[in-house]
Amino acid sequence: MASLDWSQCPAVESIPGKVSGAWIFRGTRVPVSAIFENLKTSSIEEVLENFHVTREQIQTVLDFAARSTHSPFHTPQAR
Repeated sequence: MASLDWSQCPAVESIPGKVSGAWIFRGTRVPVSAIFENLKTSSIEEVLENFHVTREQIQTVLDFAARSTHSPFHTPQAR
């Protein structure tokens, strides 16, 4: 995954000394990377059962990542 500016995502935080400064879901110790790794092989429902995050937190992170992958220089051509 391309390097994203997670500081712009309201659902996550990075605190020096907490989980080695990794980007984590706000108010938790769950790394964002753990959710992406688990979503490769598990459903959102399974991830919700295994991690202490909300559906809204996961959706916010997924939406942020999706928006961040869109190039500001690429706009679809009108037909």
